[in-house]
Amino acid sequence: MRAWLRKASFRSRVTVLVAVAVGFSVALAALLSYFVVHRELYRQVDDQLASDLQLVTSSNGPIDLRQATFLFGRVHNGDILQIIGSSGVPSSTSVVLSTGTVSIPVSAAEQAMADGRSSAAAISGTVSTSTGTYRVETIPARDATTGSPLAIRVVHRINDILYSLRELRLVLLLVGLAGLAVAIALGYAVARVTIRPVERLTGAAEHVAATQDLDATIEDDGDDELARLAHAFNAMLAALRASRSQQAQLVSDAGHELRTPLTSLRTNIEVLLRTRDLPEADRAELLGDVRAQLEELTTLIGDIVELARQEETQPEPTEIRLDSLVEHAVERARRRALSVTFDVHLDRGSVRAQPALLERAVLNVLDNAAKWSPAGGRVEVTLRRSDHWTLDVRDHGPGIAPSDLPRVFDRFYRAQTARSLPGSGLGLAIVAQVVRSHGGVVTPFLPPDGGTLMRIELPIVAESEAGHELGGGHIQGPPGGDVASLDETVPSASSR
Repeated sequence: MRAWLRKASFRSRVTVLVAVAVGFSVALAALLSYFVVHRELYRQVDDQLASDLQLVTSSNGPIDLRQATFLFGRVHNGDILQIIGSSGVPSSTSVVLSTGTVSIPVSAAEQAMADGRSSAAAISGTVSTSTGTYRVETIPARDATTGSPLAIRVVHRINDILYSLRELRLVLLLVGLAGLAVAIALGYAVARVTIRPVERLTGAAEHVAATQDLDATIEDDGDDELARLAHAFNAMLAALRASRSQQAQLVSDAGHELRTPLTSLRTNIEVLLRTRDLPEADRAELLGDVRAQLEELTTLIGDIVELARQEETQPEPTEIRLDSLVEHAVERARRRALSVTFDVHLDRGSVRAQPALLERAVLNVLDNAAKWSPAGGRVEVTLRRSDHWTLDVRDHGPGIAPSDLPRVFDRFYRAQTARSLPGSGLGLAIVAQVVRSHGGVVTPFLPPDGGTLMRIELPIVAESEAGHELGGGHIQGPPGGDVASLDETVPSASSR
């Protein structure tokens, strides 16, 4: 049976299980009904026999046989009164008086009661003879005339009860078979209704697998488990559609952005190859352009790869010291922008993060601020801890045009004033994506006195008692300690 259940279809299993459950319930109800009726019918007979005996022995003393027989006959209800005398040998001849012609053997227990050898208060049971089946109850008594012990037996024929019980068994059997048939039909109907949403889900999944059509959806009305499954499937398809759209947009944008430097690079190289007698100054200028275009192309490809890598499955976040991570990013930004001063104020504390990704996002913000700062300018870096982390990076450059604010985090978007500067247009897009994946937000502000303020907000976690991890290494000591050794534990972010 277990092997069949493993091989059978889900619809067949549901049908069988529902049929078995309903069939078992019907069978149990039928058995209980039969035993209740059986017990009630026999109880009524036993109560009637007890009432008959109470009529004969109402004086609670010696029994006058003639008077007892007379009283019993006046209240005749089909029962038979028999008096069993002391004969010493159990047999039908021990019955010394009977109100009927039924011959029922006297049992050894009844004869012992009639002989005075038994102390039993009553004996009851069922006796079958050639003339029928009888319910019998016997009690001890004593003859009022002779004083000898007796046994008084009342007999009730129960053939009609046995017939009723046989009829009841037949009816219950038919009802049980009908119930089993209904159970099978109900099981099949329940299986069809239950399996229909699963079939729709299966059909949609097979359609998507065969056609790669992510626009297919299934009905997800309702609040039950199957509706939740359908809703989850639709949400999964929506996420896949969004991912495919993002991938297509990334490829399209990357192709558009790569076309310009590749075309310029190809043109310059062709000029260098075709013009053998090119003046040395012109050749040097073309080679410089080629070198700059290669650097721009390398940066762009690195940022595209980094952006695509972030959409892959990332390792689980770990608890790290956010102040140490920010200070490490500041040190790297200092080495890239030697003409810019970084004014740093950091609160200590921890955050759950993927260290390499979060440091890349912070470094991109710092590089962006340094790029727009004038020579000798100052970049203010403030990390505050309240009910959440707030990292403010402010430069004192020309600032972002208000019309560009809504699009500063779009991929490959570059403001009109930034197109003459190096960069791929992906730095802030990477920042937004990393911060969002860490449960935070990044917001640009335009201070009244000029410049740009980038604010990153992240959730706080409780600090562990042990040292705080940063990537594969540990940071201990005050934020102002030496962090140059961390270069080996945190991958270096590519320059913008």
